[in-house]
Amino acid sequence: MSDSLSRREWITRVGTTGLVLGGSALIARAAWDQGGLGIALKQGERQVRDFRLLREEPLEAAEIAIAKTGSDPASLTRAAVEALGGMKRFISQGDVVVIKPNIGWDRMPIQAANTNPDVVSTVVELVYNAGAKNVIVTDASCNDPNRCFQRSGIWRAAYSKGAEVILPGEHRFRTMRLKGEVLDEWPVYLPLVHADKVINVPVAKHHNLAKYTGAMKNWYGLLGGRRNRLHQNIDTSVADLATFMRPTLTIIDATRVLVRNGPQGGNVDDTKMVNQVIASIDQVAADAYGCTLIGQKRENIAYLAMAQARGLGTTHWERLRRREV
Repeated sequence: MSDSLSRREWITRVGTTGLVLGGSALIARAAWDQGGLGIALKQGERQVRDFRLLREEPLEAAEIAIAKTGSDPASLTRAAVEALGGMKRFISQGDVVVIKPNIGWDRMPIQAANTNPDVVSTVVELVYNAGAKNVIVTDASCNDPNRCFQRSGIWRAAYSKGAEVILPGEHRFRTMRLKGEVLDEWPVYLPLVHADKVINVPVAKHHNLAKYTGAMKNWYGLLGGRRNRLHQNIDTSVADLATFMRPTLTIIDATRVLVRNGPQGGNVDDTKMVNQVIASIDQVAADAYGCTLIGQKRENIAYLAMAQARGLGTTHWERLRRREV
């Protein structure tokens, strides 16, 4: 494929993707209208999307892996996943897998507001090599999605590895019952709840309200509606989201991190080269370690303690079976 894409090519390819997803959305809506998710019932149970492994795992299997020795984001990502047991530990033949990076902002990779595109494309490659039938890369951006997906470099990088890149649109959200302390009924992004497996691929960075954003805060990209309303109780809303979404795997990009003026950033002087990638089956532990890379302490991140209290994971990442490479 050519290294450069014309505007015409971009519009054509995005349009094709939209048609494919549009058909899927109609099918999903039909199922929804039949009451399959119970939203019409006020006494309906909380909807939880648990994509974690259900099969029995070897007792010695690593629970968190930290890659520190690599020359580039791609090699660090491969090393972290391999240290965790390899992608075939998580992906089965024929799976439809959704990869959820942070593509929230109209920023370039050097500004560290979005996930590094080489980390994302490497995860796509690893998932396909593990036997996935289809890999989708998507996010519900804060800034204009067209600009975010292009300027971040993620659309091009993911597409080059064969991923289906989906842009968000209003028709791709349906109200679901989260029944959280803050999040009760909320519009949820369908591609992220209709997959066989979900891999969360955030970037570690500063957040002016939450102090740190990584794996758990990345689920804000699951929501439609007026997300800014949730900022009044941001820690509880993050814990509610992590209660709802339990990914197959978390891979945190900490190759270049944003240490202040997050989450948007914009000034390269606010970033720091760390050259690490964290892979874990525990999103709480991944964040408890990830926050230290921007100079924070887990004790200062209120939603981490909330998530641990809910039994979603542990903030004591050092107690997990871990490998550092």
